[in-house]
Amino acid sequence: MTRFEPRQLRTKMPVDNCRVCGGDFFEDPLLIYENMPKAAQYLPDAASLHLDRGVDLSVVQCSACGLVQLNNDPVPYYREVIRAAGISKEMTDFRLAQFGQFVDKYALKEKKIIEIGCGYGEYLAILQQCDVVPFGLEFSETAVRSCNSNGLKAIQGFIESDTEKITDAPFDAFLILNFFEHLPNPNGTLAGLRRNLTDNAIGFVEVPNFDMILQKNLFAEFISDHLFYFTRETLTSTLSRNGFEVIECGQIWFDYIISATVRKRKRLDISIFQQHQEKLKSQIADYLSRFADQKVAIWGAGHQALAVISLTDIGGKIKCVVDSAPFKQGKFTPASHVPIISPEELYEAHIEAIIVMAASYSDEVARIIRKNYPPGMQVAILRDYGLKELE
Repeated sequence: MTRFEPRQLRTKMPVDNCRVCGGDFFEDPLLIYENMPKAAQYLPDAASLHLDRGVDLSVVQCSACGLVQLNNDPVPYYREVIRAAGISKEMTDFRLAQFGQFVDKYALKEKKIIEIGCGYGEYLAILQQCDVVPFGLEFSETAVRSCNSNGLKAIQGFIESDTEKITDAPFDAFLILNFFEHLPNPNGTLAGLRRNLTDNAIGFVEVPNFDMILQKNLFAEFISDHLFYFTRETLTSTLSRNGFEVIECGQIWFDYIISATVRKRKRLDISIFQQHQEKLKSQIADYLSRFADQKVAIWGAGHQALAVISLTDIGGKIKCVVDSAPFKQGKFTPASHVPIISPEELYEAHIEAIIVMAASYSDEVARIIRKNYPPGMQVAILRDYGLKELE
């Protein structure tokens, strides 16, 4: 039975906030489905039928990130992968082509690839045909034994948090195929996965396509096993939030699946900033050496100029900083303690040169200096590439 009057049926939520971003749910559920199957697997037989009871599902949406999800508890077997795709010839052919293209495109031949949630090895067997070294991670001990007995490298386990260490890690690539939507703590799983990947690791994550469910009004797609209902937007934001750069994201398999190709996000290398700082410090020191101390001014008391004065250690060598903002005049630069004066006061400052540090206004300021101040005054402008002296 489906109800579209959530306020009347609202019950206490087992989960009060978004499982991904922690944001608040909208006040009322989007839907409440009563007397639904409590699980899509391990169906009751005749002997246990009298024990079977339906459950109510609350479909909620995060008001912050927009992710649609169930606030119900996960099914007891959520760590296990149970799939019927292995018996489909069409799916097998599709995966073989897909995996082969993935391996070729990202130069993964002879590299280690792990499938998170490998079940009984349906896809590991296909990966074996792609000139890679496939591994599987699976919670079910029975499934792992089956994989290993069939010559597939499967490891028993489940990633709960970033403390997990997987045997044979780090891996060069990974797959999560229609398993991610089952996980009650996707952030913890992705964090743990990242810890077990190489720095340049690539992978793809696939989930049922909620964009299509919305488009085609597929009201029967909600089931206890699937805690999350990802659109392209919410899948991308979830993966990005958890340290993966989304390279591609599109619909596959008759639009039933969203497939996102991702790369492990690297720590940004901005060591060149230090090199540029040293270069600029040397340039400014050379420029100042041509004038007596206290004969050079800086024009501009914005954040960039304040930082440059401190980082190049010239506070004691310049006479003043000029700025046209009245609320800055009569004050001092923080940390370097250089007095800030008005443009009018510059006439009496008896300086010989000005370094303009006014960002996008620098050229305009330089024109004002040339027009209103003595022609013999030397002018240089701080550019993004260094110090530029004007003729």
